[in-house]
Amino acid sequence: MPGLLPSRRISIQGSLIALAALFLGLYATALTISPAVRFQAGEFTYRWDHWLGYIVWLGVFIAIQYQTKKQLPKADPFLIPIVAVISGWGLLTIWRLMPTFGARQTLWLAIAATVIIAGLQLPNHLVFLRRYKYLWLTGGLVLTALTLLFGTNPATVTGPRLWLGCCDIYFQPSEPLKLLLIIYLAAYLADRLPLANKLLPLLVPTVIVSGFTLLLLIVQRDLGTATIFLYLYTAILYVATGRKRIVFVSILILVLAGTVGYFFIDIIRLRVEAWINPGLDPSGSSYQIIQSLIAVANGGVLGRGPGLGSPSFVPVQHSDFIFAAIAEEMGLVGSLAMLMLFALLINRGLVIALRSTDGFRSYLAAGLTAYLVGQSVLIIGGNLRMLPLTGVTLPFVAYGGSSLVTAFISVLILIHISHHAESRPGQRNNWRPYLHLGVTLYSALIILSLLSGWWAYFQSDNLLTRTDNPRRALSDRFVLRGSFLDRHSDPIVSSQGEPGSYFRQSIHPSLTPIIGYSHPIYGQSGLEATLDGFLRGLEGNPKEIVWWNNLLYGQPPAGLDVRLSVDTNLQYKAHDLLHDKTAALVLLNAKNGEILALASYPTFDANQLDELWPELIEDPLSPLLNRATLGRYPPGSALGPLLLAASYTETGLPTLPESLSYQYGNHYLECAVSPIQPNWGNSIAGGCPAAQMVLGQALGTDQLFTYFNNLGLFDQVPFDLRTTKPAMPQTITISEGAYLGLTDLEVSPLHLARAAAILSSGGIMPAPRLSLAYKSPGLGWVKLPAHQEPLRVLEVEKVDAAVTTIAMGDQSIWQSVATAPTGETTAVTWYMAGTLPDRDGNQLTLVLLLEENDPMTATVIGRTILQAALHP
Repeated sequence: MPGLLPSRRISIQGSLIALAALFLGLYATALTISPAVRFQAGEFTYRWDHWLGYIVWLGVFIAIQYQTKKQLPKADPFLIPIVAVISGWGLLTIWRLMPTFGARQTLWLAIAATVIIAGLQLPNHLVFLRRYKYLWLTGGLVLTALTLLFGTNPATVTGPRLWLGCCDIYFQPSEPLKLLLIIYLAAYLADRLPLANKLLPLLVPTVIVSGFTLLLLIVQRDLGTATIFLYLYTAILYVATGRKRIVFVSILILVLAGTVGYFFIDIIRLRVEAWINPGLDPSGSSYQIIQSLIAVANGGVLGRGPGLGSPSFVPVQHSDFIFAAIAEEMGLVGSLAMLMLFALLINRGLVIALRSTDGFRSYLAAGLTAYLVGQSVLIIGGNLRMLPLTGVTLPFVAYGGSSLVTAFISVLILIHISHHAESRPGQRNNWRPYLHLGVTLYSALIILSLLSGWWAYFQSDNLLTRTDNPRRALSDRFVLRGSFLDRHSDPIVSSQGEPGSYFRQSIHPSLTPIIGYSHPIYGQSGLEATLDGFLRGLEGNPKEIVWWNNLLYGQPPAGLDVRLSVDTNLQYKAHDLLHDKTAALVLLNAKNGEILALASYPTFDANQLDELWPELIEDPLSPLLNRATLGRYPPGSALGPLLLAASYTETGLPTLPESLSYQYGNHYLECAVSPIQPNWGNSIAGGCPAAQMVLGQALGTDQLFTYFNNLGLFDQVPFDLRTTKPAMPQTITISEGAYLGLTDLEVSPLHLARAAAILSSGGIMPAPRLSLAYKSPGLGWVKLPAHQEPLRVLEVEKVDAAVTTIAMGDQSIWQSVATAPTGETTAVTWYMAGTLPDRDGNQLTLVLLLEENDPMTATVIGRTILQAALHP
């Protein structure tokens, strides 16, 4: 800011540092009380340790302010405040994430501040940097080369050995090497460029030196730093020469190097694939980027609040992914604020470069600005999936002593250059390359801002509802999740424990196929997944309450209870009869579609998921599969009662065949129960295939196809649980097999129960449902809508005639039992039964499937459960 008096500059700098101290003080206070906000009524301990970092930070910048006033009063008044905010924000974030690393970063901050305070007393002309350029670069290369012999990796045994040191004190030579390369290039070009007649001979030494540096870094497998070096080389050369071909050649080299690396270097291939398509391996090579994006989405617009997010789910969140951690807790607003600070750094750095009196200082200021902001773009771009992950640090913010000291020295040099420029102001004639550099860096920050908004707002719901988002399960530990109640309002599943340690407890494990599970590792299934919004309180509560809880606590409000249609007494009856079978059962109200019992066996106990999971996923009987909704079986002769109802005409039924068995291919199909007196009622109730064949032939393939379609046998059943989607043929291709229920069609027990309900409801097919209502804090029980409207499929007269034919005497019920082959020697058994349409009280329909050929057992079990429902 030309024309300002030194005293005014120092005053502006001091005021801005005071504002930074206020912001960080409030941030530290929020971190302190965050446990009280998160645990609310539970036991908690306030956080205090990060205040050590704040006090050291405050002392550091008070000292820097004092030394700047004393030594360089004409320096740019904005540089130090920008660095103060960014570094303090990063320091407190590291303390919040990993206090041990926060203490180390505080020590490194003190060391960096000592360097900058001492450096403020250096000669302002910086001639020593220019004069000994070869010595500086050679020293940096030697230190970097030593890592090939004595290098170590303090984090992992197998990772790149890029550090020197021991005893928990490590130094990464490639960090100061970036600074030394910038100094070398700025000094070399400032000395030689005015004397050079041709550009190529001038650049040969720089190409050799930079090429050797890149080769050394590639051998080290420090590919992120190698990318930064190529970028810095290009930026400084372009600023100094203004030759655009340098940029194009560098981009070409980078693309070629990336292509070669993709095919020959595993780590590059994995990172590029994770960048292009993270969905390929979300739990492996793409885990970091997926969790980073989920963290950004979880922050939303305003953030979860300091200390209230869950950034620990992102690997190396204190280093490579610290921007994602900040975005989660400070939201899109915090992300944009961080990017704005780097945008201000571009402005101040390039203004200093343009006002410098000579080429060396100008190139040096531009190079340092390009380094600090360009590296930030590279790592933030990796966090937001703008670029592949590189593993470089976020200057001033991420954990890393070498990076922090190098960044502070870079700012020290910029301060010296700005003071010199104000003492002897100059003006660069060739300003266009500086403008182009600034536009490039600003454009990158704008793209990052747009991407932050894209992931935090527009893609937030898609990311947060992913099954691999562990934050949902963590929230369930702190916020009471809604309970499931049966139709009599008795609890089925509820959350137990205290805030911070809530856990899900199933009171009726036999209902696991319906309820499913909500687990921090294994995700969600069943109603726990489909009704998650109500159970979390995100649905059913007023939007302002959800918004206020997210703003104040970073958590949703308490979850809402959900009442289901199931009758636990009937569910227990089904369990007693089926627990040792491979079977599925659906019992529903044929009028309103309410599911009274739904069973699938073998099953599992959700209370023991941690102990049983390895066995469950390896079990050949697939206990995790809900056979009632997701199983697919040939219906076989179970379609007989439905075809009987559709076949009734004014002239009655076709002639019953003499032989009730049927030869179909290699299968000799027989009645499940041979009728004592062959007639249509006994033949259909006993599952006789030849009788069903005659009915199918009477309808014809076209009418049969339309009928099956109207019964929803080709559709995915709209339901509270996941359901199977049968493959819908364009037409019935094998008429014989279709008449027998053996080709072109596989259904779940739920499909068949919905279709069979027309026999008990007078031809109307209901919409199955499990969830009846949720309990609103202000409105009480609020009824949940049905998934679809009931549909009339057949006329009442046809249904009455059919069920009268297969009715069980004076018991007011109809039934049928059938088998269907599933292989050369295997078959399934279907049992269907229901009440007559004119029965007083509820109209019920039951469908039972046994994965074995046992009509007698199926009949006994099915009738027992139906009688229990009719006579509780």
